[in-house]
Amino acid sequence: MRNKEMLLVPGPTPVVDEIYDALANETRGHTDPRFVSIYKNALEKTKELFQTDGEVFIIAGSGTLAMEMAIVNTVGSCENILVISHGYFGDRFTPLATAYGINVEVLQAEWGKQVEVSAVEAKLAEGHFKAVTITHADTSTGVVSDLDALVPIIKKTGALVILDGVVATAALDENMSKEFGHPDYKLDVVLTGSQKAIGVPPGLAIIAFNQSALKARQALGTIPAYYSDITNWIPVMNDPGKYFATPPVNLIYAYDVAMNIVLDEGITKREARHISYGRAVRAALSTYGMEALAEEAVAAPTLSCLLYPTGIEDGKFRANLAEKGVIVAGSLAHLAGKAFRIGHMGNTTPVMLEEAVKLIGESLNELGKVVDVEKAIFRLKEELAVTTK
Repeated sequence: MRNKEMLLVPGPTPVVDEIYDALANETRGHTDPRFVSIYKNALEKTKELFQTDGEVFIIAGSGTLAMEMAIVNTVGSCENILVISHGYFGDRFTPLATAYGINVEVLQAEWGKQVEVSAVEAKLAEGHFKAVTITHADTSTGVVSDLDALVPIIKKTGALVILDGVVATAALDENMSKEFGHPDYKLDVVLTGSQKAIGVPPGLAIIAFNQSALKARQALGTIPAYYSDITNWIPVMNDPGKYFATPPVNLIYAYDVAMNIVLDEGITKREARHISYGRAVRAALSTYGMEALAEEAVAAPTLSCLLYPTGIEDGKFRANLAEKGVIVAGSLAHLAGKAFRIGHMGNTTPVMLEEAVKLIGESLNELGKVVDVEKAIFRLKEELAVTTK
């Protein structure tokens, strides 16, 4: 990779040369048949990734825009949604829905833990919810949701399941044709952004609706949105030569190449690889006294939130590490200054992770926390060997 720094934040993630090369291609008009062909291919590959019987949308925007599109196109003003929150980004659904006059109830987990399934069942029994949001993996806490447990109990109430896959898509299985114990128990909406496990620079909002979600949109009639209204985008997604708003041409070049990389590897192998990376990084850093916020049973494969050992100052640690060429992220909300977050997804490699573990250990030693770098690297390699067999 031509990257000068090792970007291991929970997004954006490292970009490989093929994607940079695609970005650098000549910008064409958005109705140019050569671009239209690429856009169409990208849409078809996105349908293949999600295995949806409905529509997919690739537009200029962020994951937050995709969250907004998921809500405003399925739930009307004064209708009810339930938010299952495992952290900061699960919580974001609340102000987003409230802005559209939607009634919101929240089940919020203690940071680092999952919401209890029994609590979800009890809340669902209290009243009618048009939709339930689940964050597949929360970028603030490194907690992954248990879809096999949650989706069936939600779907049996008739609610739509809206899955925030921002830090999970292309790393975890989000097959929208999968049946969770019943032919009608499936994911209805999956949303994501380009800059996480897909490995493209930020700038694309990506969202998939199944037929149930599309019917919900139709039933709403007029909605309080324009750019976010999927009815304005469906003609373009079906025929990318049509115009509604100018697409980010070069980002779609890059996304098309990234989807080739994703589909060539295959989601089963990608999921196994990400699980391996997550376990290995957490095992290695635990030897430095850096314990993951999330227990291993609920830890996300794509990123980890690590608590600092006593005596390590967040700003100094991350600045020291950045001088060595490794960029990690601070923590959010009440964990700010107490933990950092490291991404291990998308185009990251074992070689990169080994170098990062080494340099993290060197930074700790320089800051007065004596650690055994060789031991940490041994644990990383040991775990990678175990989980990739």
